[in-house]
Amino acid sequence: MAKVERLIRLSETHPILPDEFIPWHLKENQEPLMPEEIISLYGHPLFDTLTAHQKRELGRHELVQVMYSYAWAEGLACMVFNKRILNISPESVEYRYLVKELIEEFRHQDMFARAIRMLNGNKITLPWFQKFIGKFTASYFPTSYQFMSVLAIELLTDVYGELVRKSPDIFEPLRKVAELHHIEEGRHIHYTRIWLKHYTENAGFFKRTVFSYVVLLNIWYMRSLYVTKQNFEAIGVKDPAKFTREARKNLKKNFGRLYLREIIEFVNSFNGFNFLTKPMWRRLLAAEI
Repeated sequence: MAKVERLIRLSETHPILPDEFIPWHLKENQEPLMPEEIISLYGHPLFDTLTAHQKRELGRHELVQVMYSYAWAEGLACMVFNKRILNISPESVEYRYLVKELIEEFRHQDMFARAIRMLNGNKITLPWFQKFIGKFTASYFPTSYQFMSVLAIELLTDVYGELVRKSPDIFEPLRKVAELHHIEEGRHIHYTRIWLKHYTENAGFFKRTVFSYVVLLNIWYMRSLYVTKQNFEAIGVKDPAKFTREARKNLKKNFGRLYLREIIEFVNSFNGFNFLTKPMWRRLLAAEI
């Protein structure tokens, strides 16, 4: 627990505050808002029919949707952490650590909300069924499955954020948002590894299979929110429905190349791939396993 104590002190003595870390005062000057390679239509012939302005605006709307979806998922994660806190002693190291993590997670939600307002892009409210499923799992599923759900979303977001923060031409406030989130999630990784080992080291075939499906469905769910017809309507293409269909197919094809390597390594770490899970990973995410 010495390392956890050190992380608690680090959160206390070196907090990374979005109001100070991110240059919110800067105004856009036609800088890219996200790397073109992670725009849903990138690499498709239709992408070349878009003007530079349309490509930039499509990136704006897709980035806003991703941040909105992720901030909502972080809210569910906070529900899970709060449930855990209710069952442990306030004097324990774990309690103190989770309180610090919750503070940081709430700051992240505020940060993403501010970035969404700054970008002023499309934000498509989640369908009621997806909201219901998210709230139901966060409220009633066993803690181990909730943990896997939270971790799956964190992994996907960190991979996405890495592509943003390593692109030097990206609009600086957005690069700083990705950088701040990566730094603070790195502080949480030690605690995450403790609980991952706790939940998986003695898990049998059935539980490892369910864990794999929890990760799979969370990743698929986040990807399904990425492309919307409204985004293509907003950039003024002639046939938004066609662009939406092609973008979804294109994203599915590119998704494994861009996002899945670290996630597949994570699922492999708890032997989550077997004859029951591999077909669905290949079908839903085009995973190369």
